[in-house]
Amino acid sequence: MQQRILSGMRPTGKLHLGHLVGALDNWVRLQEQYSCYFMVADWHALMGEYENVGAMRESSIDNVIDWLAAGIDPARSTIFVQSHVPQHLELYMIFSCFTPLGWLERCPTYKEQLREVTTRDLNTYAFLGYPVLQAADIALYKAHKVPVGEDQLPHLELTREIVRRFNGMYKTEIFPEPEAILTSTPRLLGIDGRKMSKSYDNAINLSDSDEDIRKKVSSMITDPQRIKLADPGHPDICNVFAYYHTFLTGMEGDVRDWCTNAKIGCTECKKRCAAGLIEMLSPFHKRRQVFAKDRTLVEKILNDGREKAAAYASGTIREAKTAMHL
Repeated sequence: MQQRILSGMRPTGKLHLGHLVGALDNWVRLQEQYSCYFMVADWHALMGEYENVGAMRESSIDNVIDWLAAGIDPARSTIFVQSHVPQHLELYMIFSCFTPLGWLERCPTYKEQLREVTTRDLNTYAFLGYPVLQAADIALYKAHKVPVGEDQLPHLELTREIVRRFNGMYKTEIFPEPEAILTSTPRLLGIDGRKMSKSYDNAINLSDSDEDIRKKVSSMITDPQRIKLADPGHPDICNVFAYYHTFLTGMEGDVRDWCTNAKIGCTECKKRCAAGLIEMLSPFHKRRQVFAKDRTLVEKILNDGREKAAAYASGTIREAKTAMHL
């Protein structure tokens, strides 16, 4: 029997290059080995974006188009929208009954978000309970493994504690304790040198046109110590070089030579970077156009995924209620 994996993304805007190397490329590889459930985590998005729900549905469709263009195969993976499977909230409710507040309040990402996010009030019941919903998402499909970065390990450990408590309290082994598949995410900054974020509008989006890519790369910050064309550059502190290193590895050696020996200027280097990114993304954009023109197909993929996910989730809820004598 294939082991199962659960992963998802919040539909809070357009996906960018960071999503491609940080998640999607990994998802494509994982579907070769595992039974994968990939969800549009709209309930999770609502917990933080409850005042800006208008664009969430459009973002959901747009994000799934990117998933499909990246190579997520609906014949091998189950693709669905979280809120279309009501059992997520049902198991969330069950888990919330016995999850201590202290477990949630000690979560480092919760404390970090409360400190850093000033544009909206996150001091809410739902946001505090965010990790419980994550636990329910994972447990609902009895996921054996979850792809995470190191910053998400505390959340996964909390999931393990919650399912361990359920299994122990009701003397069952319904839910496996999920293990982490650590994903190494390249450190990729936005075009302005800050953290890549839709709120900063500093990302190269997967849906950007060739002209958009050229404009964005041309505005990127380069080596601040290189003032004149004849000055040798320092590629390891240049944001443009980081894009070569991540996406255009075949050019990396040449770029280092051009830069350190002042063979070309930063403007020319950015032009070549943009051309390389456009060429790299060309197959993705061709596939994306196919799905973007056929929204009916995308809706069908999501509906088929919902039916498959709901069928499995219903069985899990029946088992959980039986164990609880409900």
